[in-house]
Parts: sequence; structure tokens; C-alpha cells
Amino acid sequence: MRWLAFGTYDVQRHPRVAVLLDGLRESGEEVVEVNDPLPLDTAGRVQMLRQPWRLPILAWQLGRCWSRLISGARKARRSGDVDAVLVGYLGHFDVRLARFLFRKTPIVLDHLVSAAGTATDRGLAGSGGFKQKLLRWIDRKALGSADVVLVDTPEHLDALPADVQPRAVVTPVGATKPWFEQYRAEASTPEQLRVVFVGLFTPLHGTAYLGDALAELADDPRIVVTMVGKGQDHADCKERAAANPNVTWVDWVRGEELPAFVAGHDVSLGIFGTTAKAQNVVPTKVYQGAAAGCAVLTSDTPPQRAMLGDTAVFVPPGDASALAAALRTLADDRDLLERHRRQAHERALEHFTAVGVVAGLLDRVRQPAPAR
Repeated sequence: MRWLAFGTYDVQRHPRVAVLLDGLRESGEEVVEVNDPLPLDTAGRVQMLRQPWRLPILAWQLGRCWSRLISGARKARRSGDVDAVLVGYLGHFDVRLARFLFRKTPIVLDHLVSAAGTATDRGLAGSGGFKQKLLRWIDRKALGSADVVLVDTPEHLDALPADVQPRAVVTPVGATKPWFEQYRAEASTPEQLRVVFVGLFTPLHGTAYLGDALAELADDPRIVVTMVGKGQDHADCKERAAANPNVTWVDWVRGEELPAFVAGHDVSLGIFGTTAKAQNVVPTKVYQGAAAGCAVLTSDTPPQRAMLGDTAVFVPPGDASALAAALRTLADDRDLLERHRRQAHERALEHFTAVGVVAGLLDRVRQPAPAR
């Protein structure tokens, strides 16, 4: 099949798209990209709900990108038939353009996040009101434009409208090859437990609880933690953890350098939030940390337990003391640490490679489309 990867997605900011594209290519599919990244990330798009007068900026930026996408789509058509169109992550608007340009071609939408759910999780829109209704309308129109909808967990599939669920495929986020290539099979024997967190400090990450846990560990120099990223709850987390001298704060690490950086640690932290969204996701960092051969420590939620099995160390969401205790246990027991490192990597090899991630998608698009 000849696939057209289409939209304003950004593989540097959102590696999920790169996993899908790599998986298709490694599965023997031909992939042509028509991509013009929108210079606005998830946080920037959602922030416009607080500052609606900035919406014309989004429309202007989107219009510029779309003009180039239309030109690229026409060129792709002239060079051969397109069998399927994949609209990348954050493609709520792009999918409608794809539907207009490719009326008779199957359209696949990677619906990793809903607009309404993300805004609610970040405290930018309540359960009712005009903003929430607008975002639900945007989600609904996007879903209605796609023939196949990708979601990352069964919980997200269940949250889709009933008429969309038959067209949906659960596709784990996974990790790209560079993460797997960083795995070190030999046991590490440093005196310190090296722990890393990478994220945008959104509410689902639960970094308030992480900050409290770090404060509890202030008296344990064996546990050294690197906190990478900035975002909504960064200042609060840093203030809560201020008593701990063994924490290093890094604004960001370049995408191409991140796999080696994370793999240089023993433990990769996942999420610890208590929001509704936090109960339904498996974050990218969990897949990446497992692929790189870190022990994964994250919250005990149904989707994470289902994806990781017994290979991760789980703690209750929102429980700072349990998180601190889990890190102390890993620092005390090097054999336990190495067992979790090895098992996490093996789990990733079995389930989270790019080829494995797209297997369900390929099965679906090769079948007759379900009635709509």
C-alpha cells in the first residue's frame, strides 16, 4: 500500500507520529509525507482558551500550513495513487482538510488526545459552558471525518462516541528504534540510584506529588534525580522539592539526545496524577523508558498495568510517600532494580516496537470498511 502521512504534526515534539511512520515503513509499506508543522504545541493551542483573542493567530498559522499541504497533496497524487491517508497527532483540523482533498480514500486519524479532555485536564474548561461545547464539537467533527480512528488505550476507545467505536483501533504509543538501541544489558553498580523524569509538568503527570516525594527523600544521598522539562506545574513542583539537594533541574534535552540521556539512568518515572485523564493514559515516557532499559516507576492505573504487566514498579496515584518508599526500595535492592530493568526492556521488545504498534492498524485498513 501507498500511504500519505498528512498534516501539521511535528515528529520532534510528538514522537508518537514517528513511531507510526517507522512502523509502516518497516512493515513494507510505502510512505510519502506531506507535512508542514504548525508552530504551536498542545499547551499553546489549549492556552488560547484562556486568551480567545489569540485565535486569529492560530487561524492564520493554520492557513499558511494548509496552503502548503494542499500543494504537497496534489504533487503526491500526481506521482501515484494514494491507498490511505494517515493524519498525525493533533490533527483535529487537518483531518477535515484531508477528507476534502481525498474524498474516496480511507482516512486514518491518530486521535491520541481529545480537545475537550485535554482542556478539562489542564483546568482550562469545565464540564459545561461554551468552551467545552466548542471543543466537543471540534472532536466530533474530527472523528466524523475519519474512516479509522486510532486511540492508545481501551479506556480511550470506551470514551469515544458509540458510533465511532466500531471504526477505532487501539494502538499503543510505542517507541522508536533509537530508544531500543540504548539498552545496556550489563548490570550497573553505582552507589547511587539515578532517577529521571521527563515531561511538561501537566496535571496528569502529578508532579505536585513527585515534588513532595522528593522532599521526603532529602535525607537520602543515594537517590539522585534529574527533572527534565518545564510547564504548567513546574514552579510548584520545584518549590515542593526545594529541601532536596540531590535534584538537578534541566529545562530540556534535544530530541535526538534524549534516548541516550534517559538510558544513562536506572529508573524512569512515569505519571502520578489523580485527574480523570491520568487514569486513562499510558504516557510516552513509560514506553520510552522501558525500551531504553530503565526500571519504570509509575502510577498503578488499569491501562498502565495492562500495558506493562508486572514489569514496572507501581504506586497508588497521588501517593507521595509510596513513591518515595518505592525509590528507597530500588536503592536498597540492586537485584530487584536489575530485574525490573531487564523485564521492562523485554516487554517493550515484545509489544512496543514500531512494527508491533502498527500491526492492528494494518489489519484494519486491509479489511472492508465498517458501515457508517
